[in-house]
Amino acid sequence: MPLPFLTADRAFDEAADDLALPFDDRAQWRRPYRPGPWRVGAAALVLLLASYVLFAAVIIALTGTTAGAAVCLAGALVVILCALRLLRMGVWVSANGLRRVSFLRTSTTPWEQVGAVRTVQQPVRWLGLPRTVQGQALVLVRKGRSPEDLVPLLTTHGADFLARMEAFDRAADAVEVWADEYRRA
Repeated sequence: MPLPFLTADRAFDEAADDLALPFDDRAQWRRPYRPGPWRVGAAALVLLLASYVLFAAVIIALTGTTAGAAVCLAGALVVILCALRLLRMGVWVSANGLRRVSFLRTSTTPWEQVGAVRTVQQPVRWLGLPRTVQGQALVLVRKGRSPEDLVPLLTTHGADFLARMEAFDRAADAVEVWADEYRRA
C-alpha cells in the first residue's frame, strides 16, 4: 500500500536546474523533502507500541471481555493515528500556499500573505525539545508583520534534518523556489 505522505516527491531530487517546479499538478500539496530518520524511527517505535496494544486486544477478546478488548482496540487506533500524524508533520507547498503541519495544528499561509522565505542563523530547538542550540532555520516572514515575527518552518536540528545539512539545504532551496515563483504571480 503506497503511503504518499511518507515519501517526498522524487521529482525534486531529479529536477533539472532550469526547471525549478517540475510538476504538472501544482495545486496538489507536496512535501519537498523526505522525512528524516529521527521522525521515521519515532513513528516506527510508536507503531511497535500499537502492535503490542493490538495483540493485547486480541488476548482480551479471546478471554471473553469484549468491553476491555474494545478499549484496547480504540487505544491502538489512537496510537496508530498519532504515528501517522507524526509522519505527516512538516512543511508542504502547493500553488495555493505554504502549509505548516505540526502534531496538533495545521496552518496554511496563502502566497499573497508571504513576504519572504529565507534561511537565517539563529538559536533553534533541538528535536523540538526546549533545549536550544545554534543552527539554521528556514523562516517565513508574513506581509504586514514586523520582521521580528518570524515563523520557523524548518530547522537544521529538527527531526527531519538532524545531522543532514545537505538535505536541509535542498529542502530550504525548494521551499524558497516555490515562494519566489508564487509570490511573483
